[in-house]
Amino acid sequence: DEEEDYMSDLFIKQDVRPGLPMVRRVKEAIQKEEKQKEANEKNRQKSIKEEEKERRDLVLKSALGNENKGFALLQKMGYKSGQALGKSGEGIVEPIPLNIKTGRSGLGHEELKKRKAEEKLENYRQKLHMKKQANEQAADQFRIRFKTKQEERKMEGDLRKSQRACQQLDMQKDIDVPKETWFWIEPEEEGKKDEEDKEDECTSSDLSVSEKLHILTAYLREEHFYCIWCGTTYEDSEDLSSNCPGDSAADHD
Repeated sequence: DEEEDYMSDLFIKQDVRPGLPMVRRVKEAIQKEEKQKEANEKNRQKSIKEEEKERRDLVLKSALGNENKGFALLQKMGYKSGQALGKSGEGIVEPIPLNIKTGRSGLGHEELKKRKAEEKLENYRQKLHMKKQANEQAADQFRIRFKTKQEERKMEGDLRKSQRACQQLDMQKDIDVPKETWFWIEPEEEGKKDEEDKEDECTSSDLSVSEKLHILTAYLREEHFYCIWCGTTYEDSEDLSSNCPGDSAADHD
């Protein structure tokens, strides 16, 4: 390479922005590599199969000449090159292409391979569908559990509300002992309990929250004419039945 003249106009007019020499060198290296690949491709000796394929493609692309016996017979019967076959010219113009088998696999191998690929794809689709269904079922079960838990918490709140109301209304009527031990909210006490209290607890624990709520609200309505959802004490049973929507939270919603 010739030395650059740093005092010449060409050197002064060059773009000397930072990073450009590196970009230029990378670009030159890529171009050099591409030229080398092209040279290697040209100098590479073709394999026997590649030469056979080129000769075959060349022969198949070339039109039939008069030296072909079949073409000569067609010409004797009035056929002209480029004309469609048939008496009225409704046949094909180009010959049926040849599907030359170059691989070593047996007959039907490609069809079997294609069928296996389709089966694999179908199995994959079925797995995706089953996975989607499982996710949807899991989401539905979660929503049901969440809703059930919310309803249980609401019923527990209504039960505590009913117990407080029952205790207050019973005491107003000078009732010192609840009809059932769980009708009132019992204060937390440490110490021993009588056997009788333990039996009552066992009996009450057999009842679910919804059953306790139903029994207690029925007691409040019959004994005190009180509805926890209305928050009202009625004068008598007639007043309660005529003005209260019902004896459950659903009736009041």
